[in-house]
Amino acid sequence: MLSTPDVLRRTGGRPVKSIVYDEGAIAARVQTLADDITAAYPDGELLVLGLLKGGFIFLSDLVRRIERPIQVDFLVASSYGDRKVSSGTVRLLYDPETRLEGKHILLVEDIIDTGKTLQRLMVLLGARSPRSMSICALLDKQLAAEPRPELRFVGFRAPPAFLVGYGLDHAENFRHLPFIADLE
Repeated sequence: MLSTPDVLRRTGGRPVKSIVYDEGAIAARVQTLADDITAAYPDGELLVLGLLKGGFIFLSDLVRRIERPIQVDFLVASSYGDRKVSSGTVRLLYDPETRLEGKHILLVEDIIDTGKTLQRLMVLLGARSPRSMSICALLDKQLAAEPRPELRFVGFRAPPAFLVGYGLDHAENFRHLPFIADLE
């Protein structure tokens, strides 16, 4: 467990309200998700699509633990900018170049708030004729959105706080933290 001075050093002196998920809890849950994904896809091509930027650390840890052949590509979508709440407008900044037709597609996201970003991506990617599409999210805030995308693999049910660390940011800060914290 990190001491208060260690946390302040890592956050540049900016206090966090609390550590919500520590390194050990995250590592254990990522391993369980990887085991579940390995079992869920016994055959066929599996393409893991990571949503950048927030999901890059989670994706990296996850794919190294999946025990079957996979391909990895990325998407970049934005709805936050430098604010603490979603603008509601989803911008697709990078579209994967990998062929999706006939493959199992696993979208990997760091955190689901309203689900609007994933809802838009599911429609866009579904038009490319994948064999199947599923979502894996490290954190699910379970905020109401209709229609809500189905999350097949979920790490943690997240509290309604503004979370940073382990890839999650506020205005591009805090991604490097090895834990997830409630930003004060």
